[in-house]
Amino acid sequence: MDNMSFDMKMKVKKTQLLIAARGLEVGGKTQKFIDSEVLLQSSPYVPFRKGVLEGSGTRHTNIGSGKVMYKTPYARRLYYNPQYNFQGAPMRGAYWFERMKADKLRTILDGAAKVAGGKGEVK
Repeated sequence: MDNMSFDMKMKVKKTQLLIAARGLEVGGKTQKFIDSEVLLQSSPYVPFRKGVLEGSGTRHTNIGSGKVMYKTPYARRLYYNPQYNFQGAPMRGAYWFERMKADKLRTILDGAAKVAGGKGEVK
């Protein structure tokens, strides 16, 4: 048997370029999708009287930042106090983000995977 040797060179893009190619950087297309989808999927869970609290999520969230913010004088009180009786309960009420995640996380992750160029089936 002959001994063979060969040289192989492999070029790998820098991590930041790979992240940007998939839109995974802050402000990238994948993060924008996730932020928008969190607002959309959370909407039916947010306490609603006149829509100010729900609308504050859209007004105070910088889409693509990775931070969804509901900012009203009463947002914190409504989020952390499940004893309030909300119109549209039990769907609308306290801990709306956590309850939305329990129901819709798979939908958001699958969509984000598709936006990033994956198959869309996160396991």
